[in-house]
Amino acid sequence: MRRFLLLYATQQGQAKAIAEEICEKAFVHGFSADLHCISESDKYDLKTETAPLVVVISTTGTGDPPDTARKFVKKIQDKALPVDFFAHLRYGLLGLGDSEYTYFCNGGKIIDKRLQELGAQHFYATGHADDCVGLELVVEPWIDGLWAALTKHFTSTRGKEKLNGALQRASTASQRMDPVKPELLHIESRVELLRLADSGRRDSEVQEQNAVNRDQSSALIAESEPSLTHSVPPLSQASLNIPALPPEYLQVHLHEFLGQEESRASVTPVDPVFQVPISKAVQLTTNDAIKTTLLVELDISKTDFSYQPGDAFNVICPNSDSEVQHLLQRLRLTDRREHCVVLKIKGDTKKKGAALPQHIPEGRSLQFILTWCLEIRAVPKKAMLRALAEHAAGPDRRRLHELCSRQGAADYGRFVRDAHTGLLDLLLAFPSCQPPLALLLEHLPKLQPRPYSCASSNLSHPGKLHFVFNVVEFLSPTTMEVLRRGVCTGWLAMVVASILHPDTQVSPAEGGPAPAPEVPGVCSISISPRTTGFFHLPSDPAAPVIMVGPGTGIAPFIGFLQHREKLQEQHPEGHFGAMWLFFGCRHKERDYLFREELRHFHKRGILTHLKVSFSRDAPVGEEEAPVKYVQDNMWLHSKQVARVLLQESGYIYVCGDAKNMAKDVNDTLVEIISKETGVEKLEAMKTLATLKEEKRYLQDIWS
Repeated sequence: MRRFLLLYATQQGQAKAIAEEICEKAFVHGFSADLHCISESDKYDLKTETAPLVVVISTTGTGDPPDTARKFVKKIQDKALPVDFFAHLRYGLLGLGDSEYTYFCNGGKIIDKRLQELGAQHFYATGHADDCVGLELVVEPWIDGLWAALTKHFTSTRGKEKLNGALQRASTASQRMDPVKPELLHIESRVELLRLADSGRRDSEVQEQNAVNRDQSSALIAESEPSLTHSVPPLSQASLNIPALPPEYLQVHLHEFLGQEESRASVTPVDPVFQVPISKAVQLTTNDAIKTTLLVELDISKTDFSYQPGDAFNVICPNSDSEVQHLLQRLRLTDRREHCVVLKIKGDTKKKGAALPQHIPEGRSLQFILTWCLEIRAVPKKAMLRALAEHAAGPDRRRLHELCSRQGAADYGRFVRDAHTGLLDLLLAFPSCQPPLALLLEHLPKLQPRPYSCASSNLSHPGKLHFVFNVVEFLSPTTMEVLRRGVCTGWLAMVVASILHPDTQVSPAEGGPAPAPEVPGVCSISISPRTTGFFHLPSDPAAPVIMVGPGTGIAPFIGFLQHREKLQEQHPEGHFGAMWLFFGCRHKERDYLFREELRHFHKRGILTHLKVSFSRDAPVGEEEAPVKYVQDNMWLHSKQVARVLLQESGYIYVCGDAKNMAKDVNDTLVEIISKETGVEKLEAMKTLATLKEEKRYLQDIWS
């Protein structure tokens, strides 16, 4: 069996899931994958590794490797390493990222570049998968092409060996240029997968599927528009290439619960978790604003939690109680919600390296696990759709097969990924689907804590921590009538409702579960620190600062300004650089966040320049049309912006939306540099890249 080393570095589990998929498929293609997390340095040694290396790595933050890869990256970036340190190594790398962020797939790019600097060579071209448009668009063909690339590698290094039929077909790619490119192998691998899939089907299954195809085609012949639950030709009439059924590996037992208290602290055993009371909540927007923005103050005086302005922290949040109850009802498990969940690995599982999910603690009730441990709103991967199809019948089964097939990639993108369709949505849309609980526990990812920027300074508010958020609201993708709230923001809004409206009673069923038993009162939440440590004020207070933060992106800059005010009070003779703020919102009278505070800072000279834009306010009387967005105001002050950054060694901080604002600000900075220095755009982009490398252009952005 041809062995290769398979390493993954993951932040939220996607890279691990993809690596496990590669590991499972390896055996079918005649290979053996030695799978490890990249942090498990005691289980592999690249210095002496003779087998080919495959790396799957995600990107976190604004372009950092995952936390699990930090030690590995630090180790290989040792400047004392010779240039031929990895000259013996042949590798292929798959990077995961999101093109809405400036440093797309940067976690993978950092490792890819450094491995080559140390002499390693590709045996297979690097893939960059984009979560913005769907990871599977790159991941699936990259994995398909991997087998031919590995075959070519082993054939060229060990001489030709006797291959089975599938490997012989894959080895025809060995005549191509090295490294093998995944897109060139896509069609060939696709045919091979189709053969493998067909060979494993039972005749009766094929006949049943053909009958369903004909019935479905006839029933939908008059339909012109596809939806989540039905397709139109040619997809409805197509012969489908569906992925292999993921192997089952969990055995689930539900036992009568003993009634012990359940601690939510067990959800995040790695990080320190602090239970902190909410001491204040304020609505920053008017009731007629498009979005409701809340400020929450936490009392951290009795904890060891510490922070600097610009830091972020995690809020450990539960799923909506009403959604959990609906899911239990749909699974026909309502009467067993208080039962204790006991997990074991199936003795006959075909999943290599099967292990109990670390994010599901022992001895917890089913309701606790669905509430605090699993991301029930997560968009299901195609592997989960494939597994769900096994427990559906008739048209439902066919449609689930379509959505996970290659032929149905566009429909998957439109009706599942882009619509943010979750498990409960699918189960409501496909009534014949009755999955076992084990399937959910195998496929649903860990419920992630939600990050928020600190919006205060500990100098200004000792023992307190402020943060700001919009209450996210959207329509259900299946009914388009039920209004849903964000998992965390909806829960937080429910938690602080008693503070905002003391005379109103809010029941847990309206948006979130009752607090964990050890929490004294509903106004207490769990938080944990985030160790990013890059979005801080310059160490030299004399350096000028430009802050760009529309909407809730202003949060860290309020902390900056509070901090600077206290520093100037403590050091009245000190020299402090200019501070610019470009802030934007929709309406001056509805959602101008921190208006009085900003005017205070401006009046005192802490905030040297305050430039505000309102995107939805119309000009009054004979006024000229006002600037709409922060980048428009930056362009109006292009000379000053360029001077601060290029002549005064200043810093620029951008916080807020990655999809539109951050890109527009970046493009405007390129335009400003090009205009004010008289250089071509390419040269301006290089100048901006230099500012990033020097940590003078910093972003704290999210999608």
